[in-house]
Amino acid sequence: MFNLPADDLWRDHNYRRLWFSILISSFGGHITSLALSLTSAMILQATPQEIGLLVAVGSVPYVLFMLPVGVWLDRVRKLPVYRAGETAMALVLLSCPLVWALDLMSMGFLYGIAFAAGCVSVISGTAAQIVLIQIVSRERLVAAHARNSVAGSLAEITGPAAAGALIKLVGSSLAFFANGTLLLVSVLLLRGVRVVEAPPTVRTRAFWPDLREGLRFVFGHRTLVALALIVATWQLFQTAAMVVQVLFATRVLGLNAYQYGLCFSAAGLGTVIASSLGHRLSHRIGPGPCFILGLALSGSGWLQLALSPEGGLGVVAFIAMLLCFSSGTVLIFSNMLAIRQTLTPAPLLARMTSTMRFMTLLPAGPGAVLGGFLGEHFGLRLAIGFGGVGALALALFVWRFSRVRQITTLPAA
Repeated sequence: MFNLPADDLWRDHNYRRLWFSILISSFGGHITSLALSLTSAMILQATPQEIGLLVAVGSVPYVLFMLPVGVWLDRVRKLPVYRAGETAMALVLLSCPLVWALDLMSMGFLYGIAFAAGCVSVISGTAAQIVLIQIVSRERLVAAHARNSVAGSLAEITGPAAAGALIKLVGSSLAFFANGTLLLVSVLLLRGVRVVEAPPTVRTRAFWPDLREGLRFVFGHRTLVALALIVATWQLFQTAAMVVQVLFATRVLGLNAYQYGLCFSAAGLGTVIASSLGHRLSHRIGPGPCFILGLALSGSGWLQLALSPEGGLGVVAFIAMLLCFSSGTVLIFSNMLAIRQTLTPAPLLARMTSTMRFMTLLPAGPGAVLGGFLGEHFGLRLAIGFGGVGALALALFVWRFSRVRQITTLPAA
């Protein structure tokens, strides 16, 4: 196949279909994300605290459902769950034009979309991470996560500009509808994926012993606990800054919907670069140092935006922030996911994934509320600066005191 090496991931039919499904789903996800932000900020004229609440509502399902979902997923096949979640989200988004036509579009309805998206991410997103390891061998996980990030970055380059144009031309309700249609295409691609998965065994134990077994595994592993605490702290800082970025861009920098989307498209180049070179960098300096570099990059982006002037230079700083944040996020998560998946035996993968996602995403809600509060009462720049200073201080602390710095190769399974 195009003279690719014999062990190249592109030779795997299942991985190709999964990759294109991720690409299409990510493209649509950028449309929904931008439509939610711009509808709340520009059409419904939401306050910083209301936008903070919008992000916080999306994180509630992680608190409510993440841990039990892990136990349940270890008892069922993962690929059907992944497909069902994508289908459910598609149906929610396809209803948006009707809601708009009935003049029912409100912050309450947007909160409902955010909550539904959080539920699908908890269930379907956790299953998707396990489907990947069912397709790709463990020694190729860093390369697979990096290549999946390429799909995400390609969507990031094209999706926001398309979303901005759609919202400007036809309105946000049809932008939501477009994403629902794309998710159905993603589901069709997933129907062609074949994985070798043993039928779930009938459990003789009750739910709670299985849940405790997953918790004991994670909390008994120093590396997993360290990664969870670091990323959880980073989530608090980055969410506080992220929730006010749309208000900063539209009300301080004066960007319209299309310009806002175009900035995100340009920033997607950072994800492309990090996704393409991240696994090589990880191989050279190690997954741990590469992970810490991602923390520092994201914090640097937020801090320079908080200190930027208005006008054209402010727009340049906004794009620079997005470049730093997107590339830093790729380095953080591609390395963290590879480390934690190589450490976990297959029967515990779902419970490990759900426990780790619960721990790392739990601070997102408080971070969103905090960012909205800081933005409304002390100014948007202070909220953004809080995120930047916090992430940089975290990177410095982890480099100086954490054992994560010493992870220079993927651990043995």
